[in-house]
Amino acid sequence: MKRRTILKLGGAVAGASVLTKQPAASQAASAGAPLMAYVGTFSSPLQDVLPTQVDLPPGNGRGIHLFRVDCGTGVLTPDGIVEMGTSPSCLVINAAGTRLYSANETDRVGEAGEGTVSAFAIDRTSGQLKLLNTVPSGGAGPTYVSLHPSGKHLLVANYFGGSVAVVPVQEDGSLATASDVKIDEGEIGPTKATHAPPGSFAFSGHDRTHAHIIEPDPSGKHVLHVDLGLDRIFSWKFDAAAGKLVANDPHATALPPGDGPRHFDFHPNGRWLYSIQEEGSTVVLFDYDGESGRLTERQMLSTLPPGYAGSNFCSGIHVSHDGRHLYAGNRLHDSIAIFAIGGDGTLSYLGEEWTRGNYPRSFQFDPTGRFLYVCNQRADHLATFRVDAATGRLEFAGHYTPVGNPSMLTFLDLAEPG
Repeated sequence: MKRRTILKLGGAVAGASVLTKQPAASQAASAGAPLMAYVGTFSSPLQDVLPTQVDLPPGNGRGIHLFRVDCGTGVLTPDGIVEMGTSPSCLVINAAGTRLYSANETDRVGEAGEGTVSAFAIDRTSGQLKLLNTVPSGGAGPTYVSLHPSGKHLLVANYFGGSVAVVPVQEDGSLATASDVKIDEGEIGPTKATHAPPGSFAFSGHDRTHAHIIEPDPSGKHVLHVDLGLDRIFSWKFDAAAGKLVANDPHATALPPGDGPRHFDFHPNGRWLYSIQEEGSTVVLFDYDGESGRLTERQMLSTLPPGYAGSNFCSGIHVSHDGRHLYAGNRLHDSIAIFAIGGDGTLSYLGEEWTRGNYPRSFQFDPTGRFLYVCNQRADHLATFRVDAATGRLEFAGHYTPVGNPSMLTFLDLAEPG
């Protein structure tokens, strides 16, 4: 039985011409080629969790969990664990599929108590990981990592450090000391979100600066990051030669006070950016100018169904591979909101799907775009859904995969050349 609204629309209007986000690996994966899934978890004992990490239970994960993926059914079969007690909560794999990098959110090194990031070599036959090295992340609580398109720099957002860092990737894939660290500055937003649902007590980050995501734009000329506590999206020019972030003009785009931008995702055409606000429970559409790195707000919608009241914390946001639908995570409401993307980029709310678990921290499509996996953090499992590309609808595939406090997952097709 469905606990959430069933989609009633049979189709959605999408852009007439979009670039595809679907990687070439999807063709091999759909043909049954070996596919690996790597799941990052919260794995620190309770006494090691940072005092301000209000949304983290004791670390039931064991580090990075590896799975073989059945591309026909979506079933995940355990294939090893890299034991780490430092909460490798965010993972990213390089374009060649030979290196994996983790943000170790609850690690604390040095007098400043910095977090760390780790580099792993990937065995292209087995998919297993071998640690290369671990370096400081440039701040406390690294919660997000991404790679510059060149593959030569790892970008890090330090949530509890309120900072972002550029970490050079060396020839062998290991990490060097950070070449740049920027500390967020500005006026902290209010503890009550402008667009919070009626009766909401949602409060997660308006106590100080909190960098939450950092990503390059599609060209790699600019890097964007959000600070939840400042209610800002920051834009940087990227000096690839020096590995430095240079403030853009304008440097920041404001979101409504207290709404708390958390994550964003680019449309495959590179011209539209969608931002999700953790405490305001909204999605905002921005037009993106790739030449200047500027954002222009055009639309705002709630991630929740009409009439919802009470607290909710938004989590992840993703555009489908074909650019026709957008998906947004709701924690406490425990749903994935589904939107149609029109030919001009604007969104239409279609409905939502219950995540079959508690507190969906993130979710991800497999390389084919036919399955979506939800990390139900407090339910200690992944739930698998089939994706209807025509309608955007999600259908539970009947598969639960037990993983302690899953945070995120990423995929690698071992059939593709390394």
